[in-house]
Amino acid sequence: MTMRIMLGFLWLLHWLPLSFIARLGEAVGSFLYAYKKKRRHITLTNLRLCFPEWSEEKREAVAKQHFQAYARSVLERGILWWASEARLRRLIRIEPGVPLEQIAASPTILLCPHFVGLDVAGVAVMLESPLCSIYTRQLNDAFDKVLRRGRSRFRPVKLFSREEGVKPILRAMREGLPYFMLPDMDFGARDAAFVPFFNTTAATLTAPARIAAATGAKVIPVIATYLPNYAGWVVRFYPAWEDYPGDDLIEATRRMNRFIEERARETPAEYFWTHKRFKTRPPGEDSVY
Repeated sequence: MTMRIMLGFLWLLHWLPLSFIARLGEAVGSFLYAYKKKRRHITLTNLRLCFPEWSEEKREAVAKQHFQAYARSVLERGILWWASEARLRRLIRIEPGVPLEQIAASPTILLCPHFVGLDVAGVAVMLESPLCSIYTRQLNDAFDKVLRRGRSRFRPVKLFSREEGVKPILRAMREGLPYFMLPDMDFGARDAAFVPFFNTTAATLTAPARIAAATGAKVIPVIATYLPNYAGWVVRFYPAWEDYPGDDLIEATRRMNRFIEERARETPAEYFWTHKRFKTRPPGEDSVY
C-alpha cells in the first residue's frame, strides 16, 4: 500500500512544472543527506578515494549536491513515466541526436554510465528507436509494473533479467536492437577485472568489451545531465569509439573507465556515488567502507 501511495504521489507531481518538482527533490535530498548516515558515509568514502586533492569541505558539499540530484531524479521519474511525448521532447535536449543511421547500419551498444539522469537517456533513445537492456525485477509488484511500462511506452523494449545471461542480448542485437548498457556497477569479481578508476581500482565488468568483440558492435556512449535553471536535461551521444575493443579486453575495460572518469569530473554531483563502487576488493585488500 505504501508503494501505491508513493506512485500516486509521483503521478500527481508529474502534472506540475519541472522547476517545482526539482526544487522539492533538492529539499528531500538535503533531508536525506542529514539523516541517511550510511549512504552519506558511502558517498563521502567514494569521494575521498576519487578526489583526494579536494578539501573535506568540498567533498561534503558535492556529496550533499549528489543527494539533492539523486532525490530530484526520483521525483522527476513521474514525468518520464507519464508525461506526454510533446512535453518530453520540450524538456530533453539531444546532442547531436539519436544516432539512428549508425544503429541501423550494424550492431550497437549504447553505453550509459550511472549518472542520476540515466533514465532520461533511456527515454531519449526510446522516443526514436526500440532497444534492449538488462533489467532487475523490482521487489514490489506495483512498482515493477509501472517501471516496465514507463520504460517501454513509446517503442518496443526488450528487457532481460541478469540471470538470463548474455545470450538473449546477443539475439536481440542480431535482430537490430541497440543494447542500452549500464556498465559501471560492482557485481563482484565474476566476469570483472580490477582496473583503475580514479585513484584506486574497481571491479569492472568486461562485458562491454566482450560483447563488442563477439558481435562486432560499435560502442556509442550516452550520458544525460541536468540543464541549468531547471530547464530540463541534455542527453549527449558521443562519437563511437574507434578500434574498440581491440585485442586486449583488459585495456579496453581500462579505456571505458577512463571515459567514465572524465565525464564524472565534468559533473561530479551527478555521478552515482551512493553505490559501493569499490565494494569488491582485490585479494588481500580490506574493505574501504
